[in-house]
Amino acid sequence: MVRHIVVLGGSSHPQLNDKINSHLGIPPSSILLSKFSVGETRVEIKESVRGKDVYIVQSGCGSVNDHFMELLIMISACKTASAKKVTAVMPLFPYSRQTDRPDNKAGAPLTRASTISSRAGGADQYTFESRPQTPHPNQPESVGLNGGLEGLHKTFAKTRLGNDGGNSPTSPLATHNKLRLGGNNGIGVLPKRSNTLDSITSDARTGSGSATGEDGTASNTSKAPASPAIVKQPNPTIPFQPQPGYKPWVAQAGTLIADLLSCAGADHIITMDLHDAQYQGFFDIPVDNLYARPLLKKYIQYNIPDYKDAVIVSPDAGGAKRSTAIADGLGMDFALIHKERRPTQTTERQNASMMLVGDVAHRTAILIDDLADTANTITRAAKLLKKSGATRVIALLTHGVFSGDAIDRINASALDKVVVTNSVPQHEHQQRCPKLEVLDVGTVFAEMRKKKEK
Repeated sequence: MVRHIVVLGGSSHPQLNDKINSHLGIPPSSILLSKFSVGETRVEIKESVRGKDVYIVQSGCGSVNDHFMELLIMISACKTASAKKVTAVMPLFPYSRQTDRPDNKAGAPLTRASTISSRAGGADQYTFESRPQTPHPNQPESVGLNGGLEGLHKTFAKTRLGNDGGNSPTSPLATHNKLRLGGNNGIGVLPKRSNTLDSITSDARTGSGSATGEDGTASNTSKAPASPAIVKQPNPTIPFQPQPGYKPWVAQAGTLIADLLSCAGADHIITMDLHDAQYQGFFDIPVDNLYARPLLKKYIQYNIPDYKDAVIVSPDAGGAKRSTAIADGLGMDFALIHKERRPTQTTERQNASMMLVGDVAHRTAILIDDLADTANTITRAAKLLKKSGATRVIALLTHGVFSGDAIDRINASALDKVVVTNSVPQHEHQQRCPKLEVLDVGTVFAEMRKKKEK
């Protein structure tokens, strides 16, 4: 039994909290978690935490925002109750996928192959097209001009004015002189400042443009004949046309989540398999990122026959380092699925074309990934692996969120088995998916606390 610690469980994953308490040999702590009728979270700790190390278990699943706010209030309540140290145990860290969200998901633009005929062995066989490229016949004009076509025409007009010195009958300077000197039969007289619309409006407000005679009537003090007011029409504005791949500014919540936990009073963060390891840099408090790799390696060794002949497969380039670590540790072969995103014409979302790099023919393929949300990536990867000749496809995941229709997609996919940890609740998922198998990570978090006690 570990002394002087208190383990409090949030409402996101009570089963995991019970497993940690059972492994540590301590009774469950008494805490009241509820909501007011307006929807606000209520937290009441019913035992003393003064001078003790408090561990609060709350996973980022289900109603993520409500659970995260509940965690912040629990941390603040423990600090107010004079807890010695407060550690937030978050097996699945919320908002951890918003650290590396790019502004341009499309990446480099995909262009057609050049249609210019090349001479064999000559320099013309290499085409280095730029973006935006020079418009060819029957293609839209480039959108890369500052100010658009209107700005280009204004530049040409200024250049023409400087070259001919205003002698051209169509130049802006000649037109100005013609109006000022009474050209075109004296019709076009350039209006004086007092006869313009702005001056008339100003005189009407201040009374400076008229004088009052002896008989009380208003007389115009201007000697120039009245002329119709000239209203300057505003130039039509060209609407903003974003270039391909442009994305408006998207807020990244990584630093905000880290600041909220620190401000609430957390002294330590324990999590598992962060989607992006650089997330730890957002904190100014210690962060321990545990790995489910030993559990997955042990499962492969004891539950997959002839695992040495199997192939470890990463479903994307981002998880290659994670997959190669397991493959090298077990002395297994490695393969990679290259995912290339191409923008579609019918929808704003993007399709990803997959290509297998490696050989899985007549072998068992083991997909390794840290998280499955909609399960779209692993199901498409399983289809590609079966098409490439794999006899069985097994997916090993750390966090199985399985939101939306992910369970139905897995049941209808080419996956033979899906192995996940219980970092998020899996009881309902197991009832709906016979392919699902769950590994317990409660012992991992409990063992870490035991080692610190020693």
